[in-house]
Amino acid sequence: MKVDWNRRACARHGHVTYAPDEATLRERLRTETRLGAAWRCLRCGDFTLGAPAGSGPADQAPLVPRGKVLRDLLLLRFLAFERAVRGVFIVLAAAAVWKFSNSQDSVRRLFDEYLDVFRPVFRHFHYDLDHSPVVDTIQKSFGYKHSTLVLVAVLLLAYALIEIVEAVGLWYAKRWAEYLTVVATAAFLPLEVYELTEHVSWLKIGTLVLNILAVLYIALAKRLFGLRGGHRAFEAERRSDSLLEVADTAGVR
Repeated sequence: MKVDWNRRACARHGHVTYAPDEATLRERLRTETRLGAAWRCLRCGDFTLGAPAGSGPADQAPLVPRGKVLRDLLLLRFLAFERAVRGVFIVLAAAAVWKFSNSQDSVRRLFDEYLDVFRPVFRHFHYDLDHSPVVDTIQKSFGYKHSTLVLVAVLLLAYALIEIVEAVGLWYAKRWAEYLTVVATAAFLPLEVYELTEHVSWLKIGTLVLNILAVLYIALAKRLFGLRGGHRAFEAERRSDSLLEVADTAGVR
């Protein structure tokens, strides 16, 4: 079943109508009914009763995303949501590291106390906590210097800031955000590959695949770095599916 993204968007956000000053174009976007004048929606192409939402020269008409452009916008917003969620979790991780750096000794004592309590319980299930990779990693973290932990917290906050800035820019389909996302995501790909060589998990594999697909999709679909004609071809594609295209097909339906 093919999804009509144009009508779906209009159902959620309402129709977008516009009355151009040019008489010929104006008449092609307007029709008379028994209930009054109706104007053609710039997104879905259907006629809707009532006065137009805006008017003016045709070249000042709102550039309403529709068709492939609208689908791409929805995908960008999915990536924006994913980046925002990731940014929030990284902020929480940075806060945890910062708090840990200021109470390292007390956390170590509390951890050792709980370890003594749970050691017999896990031994009953034939699991040796003293040789657990997770426990070993936690114990090693207690040996980190305060300055090292502060640096880690600052770096995590910087990474979270990049993720949140990407999220905001992608949500509003800003071209600078698309460039930032491609560059920042591609820069971390070698690190993600290295982590897989250390330890393989489905979460790491899924994250790596998602990031590779995001880089390829944004770079190609948005024609970044001169790909597929670059910015000029991208703008031409957007405008070819806007007001003038709707007017050209106004007599078809």
